[in-house]
Amino acid sequence: MAPDLENAPETLPGLAEAVHAGLPSAIADLSRLVRIPSVSWDGYDFAHVDASAEAVRALFEATGVFETVDIRRAAIDDGSELGRPAVIARREPRNGRPTILLYAHHDVQPPGKDEDWESLPFEPTVRGERLYGRGAADDKAGVMAHVAAVRAISDLLGDDLDLGIAVFIEGEEEFGSRSFANFLRENQTELTADAIVVADSDNWNTETPALTVALRGNVTFTLTVSTLGHASHSGMFGGAVPDAMLATIRLLATLHDEDGSVAVPGLVTHDAPTPVYTEEHLRDESALLDGVSPVGRGTILSRLWYQPAIMITGIDAPSVRDASNTLSPRVSVKVSMRIAPGQDAQVAYEALAGHLRDNAPFGAHLEFSDANTGSPFLVDTSGWAVADAKAAMAEAWGVEAVETGIGGSIPFIADLVEVFPEAQVLVTGVEDPDSRAHSPNESLHLGVFHRAILTEAVLLAKLNARA
Repeated sequence: MAPDLENAPETLPGLAEAVHAGLPSAIADLSRLVRIPSVSWDGYDFAHVDASAEAVRALFEATGVFETVDIRRAAIDDGSELGRPAVIARREPRNGRPTILLYAHHDVQPPGKDEDWESLPFEPTVRGERLYGRGAADDKAGVMAHVAAVRAISDLLGDDLDLGIAVFIEGEEEFGSRSFANFLRENQTELTADAIVVADSDNWNTETPALTVALRGNVTFTLTVSTLGHASHSGMFGGAVPDAMLATIRLLATLHDEDGSVAVPGLVTHDAPTPVYTEEHLRDESALLDGVSPVGRGTILSRLWYQPAIMITGIDAPSVRDASNTLSPRVSVKVSMRIAPGQDAQVAYEALAGHLRDNAPFGAHLEFSDANTGSPFLVDTSGWAVADAKAAMAEAWGVEAVETGIGGSIPFIADLVEVFPEAQVLVTGVEDPDSRAHSPNESLHLGVFHRAILTEAVLLAKLNARA
């Protein structure tokens, strides 16, 4: 019989010893993954994503735990091409034990400019307690947390490991998970599970674990504002003819109230309590400059977790260097909106698009393109898997877990729930507020990494003892 954590006090020390012994190997394997520039965006060399998938496949196969380990692809939504390679593995449960699905992703964000990094983005570097590099935290550390936890539980339990374990390591999460829904449908049998761990979130801080229970959804699109059939001389026509830049500035200013709150009718706010989080804490974690005030109203965490937010993340317009004395005929901007839990993503898109059309100044022409939506998510915290996960966090970290929301989005969770409606979803992670995922100098706190591995190993042991 597999040991029961509650009735076998040697299990936690045994797992702690196994995780500690395996930590150097886990960090070394993670460093090798970080060296692979597996950017999944168009315009990058997809051979690196292929190499990353093969490296991840080899890691799971080497555990000796799984009956099958494969690299697979699925068609993207429009069927025009295959998505990026994903790693899938499975071992069947024995003796009535449940099955857990472990999710993470091996692709990474583009690194940006090398000069913005203190060390090269794909050269993993340890400074102090942190490992720096693109993907060191998001989400190759999630991949390695799964690998290291499986190693530890296998080392401890050996033939007494009866738990079913499925693995899904995606290869295009940072590029919109375009083949995700098709992949789930095509591999449903191999991925079926009673509980799902999505290791792609963060913790409250480096000493306190968090279980993410709320995720905002997202709406993105490109907006093109046109006022002229061609560029015209600004001296000859300026003052009578509205150029596209003027119209765009006026239009975008209608998206927010004076205090910076979103001013688009039809968007909802989720009502839920939030932990204490001060403005000083916000300033420190966000690098808000002195004299610059926060925006919005309500508690700070309600603004970050439970309210909509609209940002302009890119703009195509004449650069300052190339500026000439002309009126711009058209300007394009990338609009990114986060939507609150409980908001329908398509309804939110229509509300925002409708607001922009209704407020287009000077009769400017608007064109919408490249629209994408992702649904928000609320975790059902009443199930046994949540209780086991929080208990595992408390045992591994030595403090109780905080239930948190996150301002970011993981839209594919809605796809998981649709395909596996009976599965309990656990959103965990290895990041902390200083990880700077998606930004220059992304890093992983190695103490958090250690405790995240132990947390997952303890959770696997708990589920292995569950009939």
